[in-house]
Amino acid sequence: MSRLIGLRGLYSRFVVWLMRRLANERQRVLVVTIIAGGLCGLAAVAFHLSIGWAEKLFINRANAAPGNSWIWWTILSPALGGLVAGLGLYYLAPAAAGSGIPQVKVAYTLRFGLVSIRETVGKFFLCAIQIGSGASLGLEGPTVQICAGVSSMLAHGARLSPPYRRRLTTVGMAAGIAAAFNAPIAAITFTLEELVGDLDQTMLSGVIVAAALAAVVEHTILGSNPVFHVPRPYTLGNASSLVWYALLGVLAAAVSIGFTDSLLALRAQFKRLTAVPRWVHPAIGGVATGSLAVVGLELFHLNGIAGDPYKTLTLALTGTMPVILMISFCVLKLAATVCSYSSGGAGGIFAPALFMGAMLGGAVGYLDVTIFHHPADAIGAFAVVGMGAVFAGIVRAPMTSVLIVFEMTGGYGLVLPLMIANMSAFALARMWRRTPIYEALLAQDGIYLHQAVRPLDLQADVPLADHGQTEDATA
Repeated sequence: MSRLIGLRGLYSRFVVWLMRRLANERQRVLVVTIIAGGLCGLAAVAFHLSIGWAEKLFINRANAAPGNSWIWWTILSPALGGLVAGLGLYYLAPAAAGSGIPQVKVAYTLRFGLVSIRETVGKFFLCAIQIGSGASLGLEGPTVQICAGVSSMLAHGARLSPPYRRRLTTVGMAAGIAAAFNAPIAAITFTLEELVGDLDQTMLSGVIVAAALAAVVEHTILGSNPVFHVPRPYTLGNASSLVWYALLGVLAAAVSIGFTDSLLALRAQFKRLTAVPRWVHPAIGGVATGSLAVVGLELFHLNGIAGDPYKTLTLALTGTMPVILMISFCVLKLAATVCSYSSGGAGGIFAPALFMGAMLGGAVGYLDVTIFHHPADAIGAFAVVGMGAVFAGIVRAPMTSVLIVFEMTGGYGLVLPLMIANMSAFALARMWRRTPIYEALLAQDGIYLHQAVRPLDLQADVPLADHGQTEDATA
């Protein structure tokens, strides 16, 4: 306790020193932006390492349990993680539920960028527990909310005015995406597409600085290699393959709609499930996720449904997975993610979207190889394009979906196939379902960002329910 008090005193003295030397608010914004970029990178690295440590402690040990006990441990691990997360979300940090992107959008639009300390800390620890225990959720969305919380705390400490505090939210989002995906360019486009909505030059400079600094910190600590390793850069070897890439875009749109509709429908069912305490709901989703993971392990001796999905996803990018396995894992991952998210857990949908896309793309790649007798490398190329196509269909960020694949795989030879598949998936998904997934999740909670709504009071740790919103307005 004495150490904590000492740190607070040191921070207070630093703020006083900063205020004296930087009386101009624009100067303070620049300094806070630079500090936020570095601290967000450190927070993201700490969060990712915490999840890795939790996975080794929980879900990996459950999968490796002796005899047939691994079956029960694989089911029990995400259930217990969901129970712990449910208790924490219900009693301590309700605003930490969900993926993190909708919460940041609410903070940006309605609360002048306020992300409280409670939801930031809760997001860090509860997500680490739930994802590490085997929930079929991603760490990227939570990283955005954590980094937005860091930038919000810095903006509050520097005594910035509400408009500048709001701008610092974009800094946190960009830094979070850059550190999560090792993709600073995609972080800039995603922030503009998803949060800002237009090319605001005053915000763009801060977004670029924060994304670059966060990526530098992440590179320094975790290395500068792309997230996914592919044997060699893929290219469009045969123009006739464009037929199958167009088909991939159509199928990606169908998978995207199936995922979002299933997620929203099951989430509505859980909201009506009043006979069971709400804090138990994530444990129910954990049981379902663990059961689906057991199916994948029993049939194919391969994980990716519960736990780190990137190792299995990388196999798809190398084109070494059988087609029946890819189709099965696409379906299993979709169902597991719907169960984990809809039951009220804390975690994102970015990584599951990429996983489903790679499996779908690889399966379509087998058609190209079988019918046109193209080289087997086409399977991996289709898996790469599939990642971006399903991401574009679910998240509705077409520019980001192209750039994020480039940066995560380190290859730029699939520009034309990516554009065809991604834009097809995006256009069809938007035509079939006009409301993007994050807005649909918020609408389920009675929150509508694109209408005239009075900004909420800038009071830290006040739940949205206190301002006339639903009690669980956390998407």
